[in-house]
Amino acid sequence: MEAWASGLLGEAWLTAGMTEREPEHMLCLEVVGRASTTPSPHGLAVGALERVGPPDSRSLLHGTVEILADSQPLPAWHGAAPHRPVRAWCAEDVWGSERVLFIEYDGPVPHTLMAQIGEVGGTLVDKLALLAPKAVTAWEEARETGEVPMPLVGQNVGDVLADLAAALRLTDMTWPRQDDEDVVALRSLARARCRDRLPDRPGQQPLEEADRARLLNVFTASRTGAAKEVGTVRSLGELFLDYGENYLSRGPLCWSPGQVAVFLKDWLPRKAVLDPEHRAFLPDALKQWVTFALTERGVEAPWIATVVSAVDTHVPAFRAAFDDEAAWGPAKQISAALAARGVDLTDHDAVDVAVRALNAERLARQLTGRPRPSSS
Repeated sequence: MEAWASGLLGEAWLTAGMTEREPEHMLCLEVVGRASTTPSPHGLAVGALERVGPPDSRSLLHGTVEILADSQPLPAWHGAAPHRPVRAWCAEDVWGSERVLFIEYDGPVPHTLMAQIGEVGGTLVDKLALLAPKAVTAWEEARETGEVPMPLVGQNVGDVLADLAAALRLTDMTWPRQDDEDVVALRSLARARCRDRLPDRPGQQPLEEADRARLLNVFTASRTGAAKEVGTVRSLGELFLDYGENYLSRGPLCWSPGQVAVFLKDWLPRKAVLDPEHRAFLPDALKQWVTFALTERGVEAPWIATVVSAVDTHVPAFRAAFDDEAAWGPAKQISAALAARGVDLTDHDAVDVAVRALNAERLARQLTGRPRPSSS
């Protein structure tokens, strides 16, 4: 019954518009209204909604069940004790780009709740499933030879539930909404199981300056070539580290084949301005950086090689997209315009003056109706 109620709430969540507030609560209000005005055995399904519905609806749903119980017997499942988590495990790939959580429950119907969480391009719950008890024992057996290692590690139940709660919160913030059938069907059930473990949102803590300097110094120290070339590679290392701090949710050194693809094919073309020298050095520098970063994390050489290979795979797409001005974001458009005027993008005062000039020119064109001057 909990899975049925979760699916009902999931459909309300999935089909709600972006600006609709609390669609699940509104569904609960609708169900309560119908169950109260036309009492029937079917109306007792509100008891299942009470177990997995949003907290704001619980008291109303509970009161409705009590009213209906005055005229008809409650189903056996209604009085059953809640399911209790007893064991938990996490299996994470070597790059920190994907993990699978298992939480084993006892109670009326023993089972295992499974959640697959991806980190490429942001945290997202990719799959949810209700599995048989002891399903975790089949995990290693199901892993095919040659697949990316994801060793299963027993963990504290509360920590795994907190991880799931945080991932569900971030998934709910993603638009368009995650429409995987199993996630939609079991999202409310999973949220109900871990809601009280939801961690605070302190924000990602930046690297300490000493740690940042150490990483860049060690990375640069192993580079050879002319001083200018080493300086170019170091500045690219700073770019890679900045990206890692802001966009790699499992840590600034957690590069994977998927993260390389997002960086080269999406983020760099939209966000970054590179001079010809940096652009020429970027592929080799990125391969050096992911090798360094994953070595720092203790990843074994074969799995580092897979990430390095991804750089070669996606560089052609990067080169094609980087010159497509239609795909540039506003920040890159402004930076490119300033660079074309010879503005030193590291000089904050010069950038401020140039941006004011650009804004003044744009306003003047709007007022006079004159087209933007050609760059040729």
